[in-house]
Amino acid sequence: MTIYALSTGPGVSGVAIIRISGPEASNIIKSLTGKEIPRPRIATIRKINYINTSELIDEGIILWFPGPESYTGEDMAEIHVHGGKAVVLSVQNEISKVKNCRLAEPGEFTKLAFQNGKINLLKAESIGDLISAETEIQRLQAIKVMKGKSSEKFNQLREKLLKILSFIEAKIDFPEEDLPEENLKKIKQDSSDVLNEINKILDDQKVGEIIREGFKIAIIGPTNAGKSSLLNNLSNREVAIVSEIAGTTRDVVETHLNIDGYPVIISDTAGIRDSKDEIEKKGIKLSLKKAENADLKLVVVDVKNVDLSGFLNDLLKNNAILVVNKSDLLEEKLDTDISKFNHVIISLKDNLNIDILILKIKEQLKNKFISEEDILITRERHRQHLIQSSNHLKNFLDKNDKKDFDKAAEDLRLATRHLGMIVGKVDVEEILGSIFNDFCIGK
Repeated sequence: MTIYALSTGPGVSGVAIIRISGPEASNIIKSLTGKEIPRPRIATIRKINYINTSELIDEGIILWFPGPESYTGEDMAEIHVHGGKAVVLSVQNEISKVKNCRLAEPGEFTKLAFQNGKINLLKAESIGDLISAETEIQRLQAIKVMKGKSSEKFNQLREKLLKILSFIEAKIDFPEEDLPEENLKKIKQDSSDVLNEINKILDDQKVGEIIREGFKIAIIGPTNAGKSSLLNNLSNREVAIVSEIAGTTRDVVETHLNIDGYPVIISDTAGIRDSKDEIEKKGIKLSLKKAENADLKLVVVDVKNVDLSGFLNDLLKNNAILVVNKSDLLEEKLDTDISKFNHVIISLKDNLNIDILILKIKEQLKNKFISEEDILITRERHRQHLIQSSNHLKNFLDKNDKKDFDKAAEDLRLATRHLGMIVGKVDVEEILGSIFNDFCIGK
């Protein structure tokens, strides 16, 4: 089957690129241009016509990439035309008339590249991350993974385990033969080394995932403290509804920001209070859940009602900034001692000390994104496979010490398999859909 898709963004543009991959790619180009395929990788100007009438659609550039030396590993072509909607639609309609040719699914070109051995799963994922990168730090991380250090590391660990497995299976196949003591020591040492390396990678404070997904900030606190106003101020636009009526925010309102190159997701949550309203109670429950999962909590309180007992005290214990709002209403010293908390006193009405609050947020960001490691886990999928591999290695070491080689070998196989699942060295069909469906069509 031959696939095609618009690879550039939809809508009007100076140039639109239509990508084609598959056995019919050459016939499509010949049919549209009435000429032979151009020389590989040389941009060639051609008239692009309706297949049946030879009427001109547009004049554009043809690029030809014969397989297997192409992005997908198959015969590939790109048609560069003017980016008007009518032009693109006409070209695509003509391509669709060719037998055994269909519109590509999201990520299908990259999926073909993986299936044809051009890239591994980690590189495929990093390509998707590069396309969706909104900040410089996200771009740099995607590039780092694309360079292949992570793939090399996971492949090295897997190869070490496969070598150990060969010794164990030899012992199982020839039980009458005793493994030399030095081999037994090496098996234990090498498997322990792999386990330690995996655990070191896992001990990363989830920096890679935070970079990819965004640093999560939850604005939380009592009703009418100024949470929605703070969200609007930080976003520099009206994202949330601001009202004097308590309980206006019933659901979580999110906005994505770029703060000094760091990706940030700020959530405005429902005000916390005792409520009999069932909908509001659900909103409050959701607010507390959001705060629990946040990388940073901005606990906003009214300067005239700074009650830090109960749930507020709990919220302020970890990864939190106490934001005391409405300082313009403060007539005397605060009744409550807030010095033990990381805090800032602000006035959203007068735009007072907002710069200090932003500086405090930036400090939290910089601390969270610090990592000395070249190998970063960027997805929960990677983390779970590493955890499983670590658990099976622990079981292997225990069973190997007890000379239970049959069961030990099975744990070692599973540990190896989970490492292979990260880079796509073993059957991974069940996870391909979830990976490539996140891609745009045409990639």
